[in-house]
Amino acid sequence: MLEEAERWLSRRSWSVADRPLDRLAAAKRASGASVSVVLPALDEQATVGAIVSEIRRELIEKTSLVDELVVIDSGSSDRTAQVAREAGAKVVHRDEILPRIAPLPGKGEVLWRSLLVTSGDIVAFVDADLREFSADFVSGIVGPLLTDPDVAFVKAMYDRPLGEATGQGGRVTELMARPLLNMHWPLLAGFVQPLGGEYAARRSLLERLPFPVGYGVELGLLVDALHTVGLDALAQVDVGVRKHRHQDGQALGRMAAAIYRTAQVRLARGHLVRPELTQFERGERGFVPRTYAVDTEERPPMTGIAEYAHRRVA
Repeated sequence: MLEEAERWLSRRSWSVADRPLDRLAAAKRASGASVSVVLPALDEQATVGAIVSEIRRELIEKTSLVDELVVIDSGSSDRTAQVAREAGAKVVHRDEILPRIAPLPGKGEVLWRSLLVTSGDIVAFVDADLREFSADFVSGIVGPLLTDPDVAFVKAMYDRPLGEATGQGGRVTELMARPLLNMHWPLLAGFVQPLGGEYAARRSLLERLPFPVGYGVELGLLVDALHTVGLDALAQVDVGVRKHRHQDGQALGRMAAAIYRTAQVRLARGHLVRPELTQFERGERGFVPRTYAVDTEERPPMTGIAEYAHRRVA
């Protein structure tokens, strides 16, 4: 199994430089495929505008590589929606999508609902807190899907600095996700950034997958994609360096708990209880426990949602 993972690493790992924009534009015209880019956003007014502007300028106006750019606002209390709209994105509030199902908090919830308000044959997800953003993040992950019909799911890989340090980010990846994948899904051991928020997939795959509603969405989609389409349909592309806002230690703890639970769901479906995580904060009289529910809810594959089926027929 390790040998198979190593073979995959050599034939399904590329650099963004391997597919220049002119080649991708030609491949897109030849295939007739359409591309949607989705940015899930919550209080990201400081960064979302620059990301939207870069994608519009480089991948919509210059090359027509992207057909649709949508920001899904999760209920921001700042100017995220206004900034994104002024930069040229279509902005949709999470609560306006599929209103008959009450929304749950979490990134995965937003990504799941985004399938109902986008139309691209290829859907690319990009986090809205990235700094010094390059359009390579989008063209890199979309490229293999436009040029290789056997590829169905592509993750970005990159250096992930923590402050001024090099390669020190991705703490939850190294402490939780990578050990889980190596122990339970060794075929996925070759993914450099399994929890990264930048990835693209064919709609025909995404609509068949369940979406964990919270932090576990990246791990869940990766594992389920492996079981649905097989290792050789998965790929990764080096897009350089990813700079973004880092979470504090307690937020990372909650993220790690959700990721562990997402893995547990996939290892033992049907024998589950909803877990909680207790953390400690120092108060006036010593350490005070704070208990959080670990988000384990999942949304079903979109093909089972009547509104989505009606939209496809229309």
